[in-house]
Amino acid sequence: MYKKTDLGNGLRIITERIPHFKSVSIGIWVNVGSRDEADREAGISHLIEHMIFKGTPNRDALQIAKEVDQVGGMSNAFTSKEFTCFHAKVMSDHLPLVADLLTDIFLNSLFDPEDLERERQVILQEIRMVEDTPDELVHVFFCQNLWPESPLGRPVMGSVETVSGISPRDISDYLSGTYAPPKIVIAGAGDLEHDAFVDLMRPAFENLSQGPGRPREAPPRSSPGIRLYKKPLEQLHLCLGTMFPSVLDDKRFAAAILNIILGGNMSSRLFQEIREKRGLAYSVYSYLSAYLDTGLLGVYAGVDPAQTLETIRLILAELDKLRRGLLDEAEVDAAREHLRGNIILGSESTDNRMTRLAKNEITYQRYVDFDEILDAVAKVGVDEVVSLAGEYLQPDKLALTVVGPIEDDDLPSDLLLG
Repeated sequence: MYKKTDLGNGLRIITERIPHFKSVSIGIWVNVGSRDEADREAGISHLIEHMIFKGTPNRDALQIAKEVDQVGGMSNAFTSKEFTCFHAKVMSDHLPLVADLLTDIFLNSLFDPEDLERERQVILQEIRMVEDTPDELVHVFFCQNLWPESPLGRPVMGSVETVSGISPRDISDYLSGTYAPPKIVIAGAGDLEHDAFVDLMRPAFENLSQGPGRPREAPPRSSPGIRLYKKPLEQLHLCLGTMFPSVLDDKRFAAAILNIILGGNMSSRLFQEIREKRGLAYSVYSYLSAYLDTGLLGVYAGVDPAQTLETIRLILAELDKLRRGLLDEAEVDAAREHLRGNIILGSESTDNRMTRLAKNEITYQRYVDFDEILDAVAKVGVDEVVSLAGEYLQPDKLALTVVGPIEDDDLPSDLLLG
């Protein structure tokens, strides 16, 4: 059963009681992420996420870690382009403990300068680790190339230069300017009572004052074309894609179906054509990233440098087939059933349900029933998928990023145009 309470300052507490579960997952969500950062402070949201676990006047970092560990629970946090979340999962009888812990670290973290310097070094190593992981780095470059003029194109972790320059004052100013109550949602799912959960959270959160807030930039404009990054690697890593519907667009359901058909599972067209039939890649897949005002469809493959051109042309051929309507109802039926299974199986996790509660509240300002999603997926037909492909998969809208042992003249300049 879903319930929602607004504390009067814009902060919302939402729950979904699932009495047959023995666990509970709770999260404090902030509708603030890397796209809300100015250029010079890129990575500050992610740095704050790390620092919040480093100590409060009531607990040091070890106590914070031990409190959840000692009851067999799990706690963590993550930062994305549009969200920051601090969450935990425990047996339901430990809910008061974990609610107090998350409240304490969220509201009372010290951001000690010495801890900041240590954690800064941890994040710099994290950035360098991605730089040494080409199958991750290619996605970083791809977003930067697709949206070069937007913070949405920047990596969530920022850069070595920006993270090195963030000061305690920068963190304080950023928190006071962005972590406003209307941006915050506290979500819980599992074996919990709504009113009791509100009673746990209300005293600390109902008196939070409004900050000035920050407007987000307009939806980004895409930058199609080919960008090459030469690195001495054994494999060549490529990412090809384009802008796609946002999470608010009704076309998002057709987008999900198209992605599954293209490269979203082992029976997808790309997996079968590139890996199974030709053995050109171990890893090949497509994926969606959807945001509040835009999205992207990407295709990744890691290949032998000598087979790069063949692989890219195979990917382009599959996009062209979708664009020309070479698609039958059986493929769409299978993709719908795959998506339906993902939705239903995901609903059996309290973590997933807590996440879904929060994202739906932030995105749609309401509870979205599972049946509503399943009905929308069931209505997607061949015509909707083909129409979407025709609108978004045009050659002049495609962007290609390549990382590995490649030269400027290895790929024709008009490759994407056919």
